[in-house]
Amino acid sequence: MKCYDCAQAGKFADAVGVCHHCGAGVCLQHCHVALEPGHRLAGVGQSTLSRPAREVTCLTCHASQSPPTRVATKGSAR
Repeated sequence: MKCYDCAQAGKFADAVGVCHHCGAGVCLQHCHVALEPGHRLAGVGQSTLSRPAREVTCLTCHASQSPPTRVATKGSAR
């Protein structure tokens, strides 16, 4: 499998993972790896596992899932 973002740019790089959200193949340059808490349904509620799991996303999905960055403007109260 090849990296989707590299292919869009006319380059070809092997994918090292698949985006958790959109399913696109991603290379090391175009992926974001985060540690997310694991969850398991337990009875009537949800149980958080003791060790986090890896979650690979493409940079596009990571940017869309991340909170927007505040930009300081001249004369701001902070």
